[in-house]
Amino acid sequence: MKAPTGRMRGAIVILPGAFTSGNLFFGIWSIVDASRGNFTRAAWFIVVAAVMDTLDGRIARMSRTGTAFGAELDSLVDVISFGVAPAMLAYFHTFKGGEWAWLLCFLYILAAALRLARFNVESDEHDEHMTFAGLPTPAAAAVVASFAILSYTLRNEVSVVTHENYATYDLWMQQLLPMFAVVIALLMVSRIPYPHPLTQLLRGHRSFAHMVAIVFSLVAILIVRGYAVPLLCLIFVFGPPLRYAWELARHRRAREEPLF
Repeated sequence: MKAPTGRMRGAIVILPGAFTSGNLFFGIWSIVDASRGNFTRAAWFIVVAAVMDTLDGRIARMSRTGTAFGAELDSLVDVISFGVAPAMLAYFHTFKGGEWAWLLCFLYILAAALRLARFNVESDEHDEHMTFAGLPTPAAAAVVASFAILSYTLRNEVSVVTHENYATYDLWMQQLLPMFAVVIALLMVSRIPYPHPLTQLLRGHRSFAHMVAIVFSLVAILIVRGYAVPLLCLIFVFGPPLRYAWELARHRRAREEPLF
């Protein structure tokens, strides 16, 4: 295999930074759209930013063009796209009517910043993580965005069937999202292990459970469509804590059982 030429090498070096810039672009666009009331599109832009974030890190590792500068820039961008953007989406969609509701947005952004700072301190530049300690910020942002996607999917479908005013179907989100945002913030700063599906898949760690998850994801996307992203995000976010709690309970029972 021929070594890349100088021009090709320059393009490869620029590519991760381009995806990082794309991540920031869609994060800012999401904030702007949320402020204008375009909540569904703002939510999808957060999902697109998460895809961009996955690609920039993967390309940097595969091409061995990762730098300390790129890692720091990526973290700063992530604070905006996966901290500020989902918090502003939640604020403009649900929280802006409350006098002190903006404090929930502050707590969410603080948790995202702490999660990213801890990741930078504890990780090595060339380390390919099989698991994460705590919920990754892109997944946290995606699941908050999925609430907006699910809300509009539900209310539009229900309004078509019943011909009622779909504004009444936002009430459930106003009640659930504040508690949900607090739970997501706590999961980000927790030590609960979360899988790194892409790294596990590319490095050959393809167990039967991974195959089932991939097939289930594809079927969900094909069948339920508008519900697929919220469903998959919820499974990814709450699956590891449930498994972690089950393992703790199982080990506790094993210690308490008598030997004879």
